[in-house]
Amino acid sequence: MQRPRNAAELRQSFLDFFSGHGHTVVPSAPLIPQADPTLLFTNAGMNQFKRVFLGEERRSYARAASVQRCMRAGGKHNDLENVGATRRHHTFFEMLGNFSFGDYFKEDAIRYGWDYLTSTLGLPADRLWVTVFRDDNDAAALWEHTVGLPATRIVRLGHKENFWQMGETGPCGPCSEIHLDQGAALGCGRDACAVGCDCDRYLEIWNLVFMQFDRDADGRLHPLPAPSIDTGMGLERLAAVVQGVDSNYATDLFMPLIDAIADRAGRAYGGDAASDRSMRVIADHLRAITFLIADGILPSNEGRGYVLRRIVRRASRHGRLLGVTEPFLFALTGAVVNGMGSVYPELAQAAGALRTAVEGEEERFIGTLDQGLPILHGMVGDAKADLRGSLDGESVFKLYDTYGFPLDLIEETAREHGLGADLEGFQRALDAQRDRARRSASFAAEGESPVIADLAQRLSPTEFLGYDTLHAESVVRAMLTGQRLTEEAVEGNDVEVALDATPFYPEGGGQAGDQGTLAGPDGRIVIHDTVKAGGKVVLHKGTVTAGRVRTGEPVTATVNDATRHGATRNHTATHLLHAALRDVLGPHVKQYGSLVAPNRLRFDFSHFKPLGVRDLEDVESLVNHHVLANRRVQTSDMGVQEAMRAGALAFFGDKYGERVRVVAVGEFSKELCGGTHCAQTGEIGSFRIVSESGVAAGVRRIEALTGAGALEHGRRAEAQIKAVAELVKSGASDVVPKTRKLVAVVKEQEREIERLKLAMLDRSGAGDDVRVQTIHGVHVHVQLAPGLSMQELRLLGDRVRNKAPHGVIALGSAADGKVSLLAMVSKDLTARLPAGELVKAMARAVDGSGGGRADMAQAGGKNPAKLGQALDTVAPWVEARVS
Repeated sequence: MQRPRNAAELRQSFLDFFSGHGHTVVPSAPLIPQADPTLLFTNAGMNQFKRVFLGEERRSYARAASVQRCMRAGGKHNDLENVGATRRHHTFFEMLGNFSFGDYFKEDAIRYGWDYLTSTLGLPADRLWVTVFRDDNDAAALWEHTVGLPATRIVRLGHKENFWQMGETGPCGPCSEIHLDQGAALGCGRDACAVGCDCDRYLEIWNLVFMQFDRDADGRLHPLPAPSIDTGMGLERLAAVVQGVDSNYATDLFMPLIDAIADRAGRAYGGDAASDRSMRVIADHLRAITFLIADGILPSNEGRGYVLRRIVRRASRHGRLLGVTEPFLFALTGAVVNGMGSVYPELAQAAGALRTAVEGEEERFIGTLDQGLPILHGMVGDAKADLRGSLDGESVFKLYDTYGFPLDLIEETAREHGLGADLEGFQRALDAQRDRARRSASFAAEGESPVIADLAQRLSPTEFLGYDTLHAESVVRAMLTGQRLTEEAVEGNDVEVALDATPFYPEGGGQAGDQGTLAGPDGRIVIHDTVKAGGKVVLHKGTVTAGRVRTGEPVTATVNDATRHGATRNHTATHLLHAALRDVLGPHVKQYGSLVAPNRLRFDFSHFKPLGVRDLEDVESLVNHHVLANRRVQTSDMGVQEAMRAGALAFFGDKYGERVRVVAVGEFSKELCGGTHCAQTGEIGSFRIVSESGVAAGVRRIEALTGAGALEHGRRAEAQIKAVAELVKSGASDVVPKTRKLVAVVKEQEREIERLKLAMLDRSGAGDDVRVQTIHGVHVHVQLAPGLSMQELRLLGDRVRNKAPHGVIALGSAADGKVSLLAMVSKDLTARLPAGELVKAMARAVDGSGGGRADMAQAGGKNPAKLGQALDTVAPWVEARVS
């Protein structure tokens, strides 16, 4: 029998082996954990089965096998800093796993593991060792008596090594690890070297977890409903063992990538230890970058997006160490797609988005380096001038935090100049910032008052009737006025009312709370908002407009049908918009937030650049296509994982119960959602996008209208076109070409004005307003140019630079009570004389601020009377830095 050798064969042989032993092959889950807010990334094969292990969900099978894509670059499991330095650590990896949900336990798990490694793969049995938890006599006996492994190769280890848990809470249990003795050549050489040593001799291949417990937030262990099995084996390590190489990076999973990187860098792999490490880092990070973006994560400054940004910048940094200073990672993502696209077809679907997103992030990082390097060189100069042996920790933190400058690059630059970096001071500044962030987050999260929190604890959940009716009879269970419980509210009182059942939808999932009325025997309350307290009790916020209302009284609850139907139309339209964006832009689009109000909708989503006119038209047309088709909007209740397998979209950070509500429009849109929706898409009427903008790096926002709002928007637009047509004296059909012609005339006149201003400055350029001197070989041009705008100052600066390309140019102007300052420095001088620092020094004299690139920067000021003083600072500033 031919044994599997390459990675593709290993994947398939593993699945075939366990399929042959009654296991259902389950596809890999995404890297974004679905319906589990406790995890940043999917980091193990068992993540998608967590609810099954906890007894919260049942599957149609009791045995499963999978090849799961995983990330360990954040949270409890974080291998980022070890990548490239060792033979076996990775950020992204694939985990082979077999699972039993109350079916087989230790004996079969051990037997399957041994049989696959020794019989299917042909690994030498006499070089295999195992570890067991120190108190697990059952596992030790099974290895010795069922498998026949000598007792001398069964090692008992403690809690740290042989008790596995997915996170701080959740399923856990004792485990047994299978190790391969790779020989003394890969060992540390110590006499005490044995299984458990940190060296590479005894390589852990497979971890068999005997899942018996659930750890709660207090650290207590609770028995799981039925003992289960969770195993995990890294494909990368297994490939290295089977292919007979001493490093994961020498396998067919990495060598094609490393070859492509070496070719791009113009260096041979294996020639230099430092270069080799950089190539390994880039190869690993390319895989992580590709899979993260394909799963809908884009670079940002928080959460998963921040981890991705850090990985991209770390890879780019190692590219610079190899001499590659321009964007290059984006092109190499194609090598990952080519190598793994047949196993993960979503990579090919996202290939275009991958290239665009990565190239944009690389360019931003290059901009960061261009902006930060002159500041860093200034810090080095200051440290030397002050005879300090290290860079100031506060300054290091500012460069790291404000400019996103990599700490390792700061340290390396300092070493090149014989300096250190005050890492203790850096850490103090970092800890202080984190403490401020925690206090801010704690303050923001306070939310409910103690009175409301206590009320939510005491009352049973409010029954929600609003999916089926807008009118219901109910009973007042509690009332609050001014954050105090009350038995009675009278006309004029603002109240919050809890009912035993309600048709009012409470604010949630982006949808605004319902409005309407509560009518009792002796009074009436107008409700202007509805919220949920403690996640279960619905509070109706309103004002008593007539009579009095008492606790325990019956009331008739009536939802305002106009505002409810408006929110319903917009909510269904939001689902269609989400699906249309994914269809037009790609599967990387994920919802980041939404607002569903009666009169409008707002949708935030992940995307790396502004949408073009054509994209917006395509999205709008696709939504309206499904509106006009008048498709049925179906809702159904099902288990959360059943919903995931059916293709429903869930959102990171949301915590779902055992049962969830799925809202679907055919196969076009399917999401977990508790909001209210149309029965048919035709009820939306029409859909109109009114704006598209950016709200953060990698996050775009669309605002739109439906129904009568969309119609009114069209009418207003038509009225505006008619008004413009009257102004430019044309018909509505000719308004665009006529306006273009007028704009062109105005622009030409503005350019002529600029030319005349600059010509006047040229004629007066040798007067008292211009000072030209040479300071220690540096040409310095300082000029007062009254009445010029910043744009005109830049034009003047270009003209001066064309005449004197090497040196420093400082220009100042005052107009309309405001000061404009411009500094330009030739590239050969930016390390010593960064323009951003010069313009800041000038701006201080005029009560202003500014900044910019090392070769050009600008500032504004509030004190025109001191413009001359600002220009006077230039020569001394240059003198101090070049003397």
